[in-house]
Amino acid sequence: MLTNGVFFQRLEKDFAPFAHSRGILIAVSGGPDSMALLRLAHHWATIPGRPPVSAATVDHGLRTDARIEAEQVGAWCAALAVPHTILAWEGEKPVTRIQERARDARYALLEDHAVSLGFDTLFTAHHADDQAETVLFRLLRGSGIAGLAGMSVDAPRGAIRHGRPLLGWKKDELIRVCVKLGQTFFTDPSNYDPRYARTRMRELAKLLADEGLDANALGRLAGRAQRADAALDAVATARREALLVSGDPARAVLDATLLFVEPEEIILRILGGEIARLGDRSARQPHVRLERLERLADELKDAVRAGQPIARTLGGAMISVSPGKGLTVKAEPPRRPLRGN
Repeated sequence: MLTNGVFFQRLEKDFAPFAHSRGILIAVSGGPDSMALLRLAHHWATIPGRPPVSAATVDHGLRTDARIEAEQVGAWCAALAVPHTILAWEGEKPVTRIQERARDARYALLEDHAVSLGFDTLFTAHHADDQAETVLFRLLRGSGIAGLAGMSVDAPRGAIRHGRPLLGWKKDELIRVCVKLGQTFFTDPSNYDPRYARTRMRELAKLLADEGLDANALGRLAGRAQRADAALDAVATARREALLVSGDPARAVLDATLLFVEPEEIILRILGGEIARLGDRSARQPHVRLERLERLADELKDAVRAGQPIARTLGGAMISVSPGKGLTVKAEPPRRPLRGN
């Protein structure tokens, strides 16, 4: 399979954006998706001039077999001469939103490890079926264009890049890669646990696929949303520069009157961009929910039209409007600790 001409062209095309990385850390859980990614990335990286690759497995400490599986992944990596590290999620574990918090911890560990290696790229094995589930999940929750764009092949993640070179591959194709290469893998029982939203989403996806809304259709929707999202971002960036009265690394002042005659989507992107740039940076990926940003924009617009001052906080940023002084965005000041009685 790895010498097939069509297959080789596909591999080269999908991995091409990462050819000039300083180094690539591959997140490998031991499931069929990540094992296929490991084998494909290893094969791709054997060509002279390609970046070095290393692998890491996160042991979340949530399953009794997790350490044994991580050590087996290490053995599979050793057979390919790929360096491997087990990263442990230490400390007390949460009792709510377990999957979400485990994901955040996993990415924090992987990002820190990549940086410690001097690498600038992290690979995860997200594939076309994952993309379809992501778009469907966000569609059901009323996401905007940016949300419906789904996951990107190449996106920033803190100090590194997050690469998903397999977004065009379906899960059954990745399983076939493993079978063809004689690569064994683990099956995560949580993938079939109905307590988790992803499991329920897969069941819904099967029903929708029968009506024509399958992974291919959702993938097309994501691609078109990405195209629209990029165009809107370009317009918002240009308008932001035109509306900027003054700005520095600590604050930005925009012409409030002209800002609020822009289309609503452009207003939201400009405000959201300034909040992300100047707000609380303690979180690795600060995120402001769209409905909260929409509510803020409406309040600011009403105040500007009424000629009234207003100050609000969102995402660790303070956003204020003073008549004649524009709209100012800066970091929210530290909160005073509560005094004891």
